[in-house]
Amino acid sequence: MSGRFVVEPTEKRKSDLLFLGLLLLLAGAGLVAVFSSSYYYAEKLTGDSGYFFKKHLWQLSLGGGCAYIASRLSVEIIRKLTPVLLFFSFLLVCLTFVPGIGTQLQGAKRWFIIFGQSFQPSELVKLSLILYLASIFAKKEDRMGDFFNAVLPPLLVVVAFAGLIYLQNDFSTAVFVLLVAFIMFFVAGIRLIYFILAGSVALPLSIILLLTKEHRVQRIISFLNPQADPIGAGYQVISARTALIRGGIWGTGLGLGTKKMGGLPDAHSDFVFAVLGEETGFIGVIFILTVFIAFAVRGYLIAAGCTDRYSYYLAFGLTTAVITQALFNIAVVSGLVPATGIPLPFFSTGGSSIVVTLSMCGILLNLSRSSSKPLEVGG
Repeated sequence: MSGRFVVEPTEKRKSDLLFLGLLLLLAGAGLVAVFSSSYYYAEKLTGDSGYFFKKHLWQLSLGGGCAYIASRLSVEIIRKLTPVLLFFSFLLVCLTFVPGIGTQLQGAKRWFIIFGQSFQPSELVKLSLILYLASIFAKKEDRMGDFFNAVLPPLLVVVAFAGLIYLQNDFSTAVFVLLVAFIMFFVAGIRLIYFILAGSVALPLSIILLLTKEHRVQRIISFLNPQADPIGAGYQVISARTALIRGGIWGTGLGLGTKKMGGLPDAHSDFVFAVLGEETGFIGVIFILTVFIAFAVRGYLIAAGCTDRYSYYLAFGLTTAVITQALFNIAVVSGLVPATGIPLPFFSTGGSSIVVTLSMCGILLNLSRSSSKPLEVGG
């Protein structure tokens, strides 16, 4: 036989019901968390305590629709649409730099407005790059030792997207995109020497870029010593830590936390986990962590069950993106890493993140329904 993989026609089975149950549990818990963490601020801001709750519910519905479509589409069609989605993502990121289209908030141009709704293109980039890398790694699997043919082209694409996101003044998302991509490079079997060479360039460059903006330096200082500026750069870190400590073992009770009432900035978005910690305590924190770990285990089992390399890389990359983002956010709230601005999947408000995350999960459900006869590998 030739040296190519041979895949027999795919048979469909039922979706992974356990994975679906975990997905619904996370979405439901996130909906409760959004209402509890936002009702006071929403009442103060708009006069409607359910403003963010209703907005989040609508975004969940939209994301659920995208997830359903992604779960029913043929995997072959998803793969064929990848170049279009990648180009579309590139176009949308570029549009954020166009005056009158891009919207600037807190010094960052990450959004633009569509029909009165904000959209953050960098969230779509996360999905597009995973689809692209899965496709190209599967296509060039027998040439992964060829740097110029198999490694350099996808590397340039990833760096280009990360560079554009960095220029939006979104350093943390740029780093996140690079991290997930490099994990996929590693799983695809890229030679270790290439990682060493890339690291020798990326590490000093990242340090230089990190220190070029005052607010990033302040985040590092507040992480190392929050008490150095307790009412300034260190305020959010101290408030989040205080909320977690105040929760104790059992928490204050859902809706009964106090830090969200002006004492914790971004309580319903990037720091919603601090509100969960205060209101549900150590038990609630362990429960949420356990569900995310179960999500990761199930996602990686779906990847392990895939019998073609494209589906394997895709399932692995999607699972890695969701769980890495969750761990990053939880680490920030817990004071283990500097503040990043990366939302907690399913829990933080933000329509772009919700829709893209649920779309990723829809593709994972799709892959869980695919079974094939064992691959034959020619010699």
